[in-house]
Amino acid sequence: MLRGVDAVELPADEDLDDHARYDRAAFLFEAKAYSRAVELLTPLVEDNPGNAEIRLLLARAHYHSAALGRAEEVLRGLLERWPTDAYAHLLLARTLQRAGRAQEGAPHLKMAEAMGLEA
Repeated sequence: MLRGVDAVELPADEDLDDHARYDRAAFLFEAKAYSRAVELLTPLVEDNPGNAEIRLLLARAHYHSAALGRAEEVLRGLLERWPTDAYAHLLLARTLQRAGRAQEGAPHLKMAEAMGLEA
């Protein structure tokens, strides 16, 4: 017999509205379940292309799950639309560094620093 927290049944992902789905994805990200967070965030980005916060969390989840190509793709799209997002520049620089392309990431690192982020 289940008791306490174990007895709580959570709704299925498909039964959640966008806000609840984002909250669940953020929880999974914090719990380091990055691939699972990606699963929830990907359709949210498709349904909400104008939401930078969702895109950034998706990029971070890709980065932490070592899906560097996907992280780069999301970040480049984000920066195309929001070129003044300092954290996106920093994360793109770190993504490129981690992929062995530090020289390519250097301008993004400089941009992030110019915008006030310490690298």
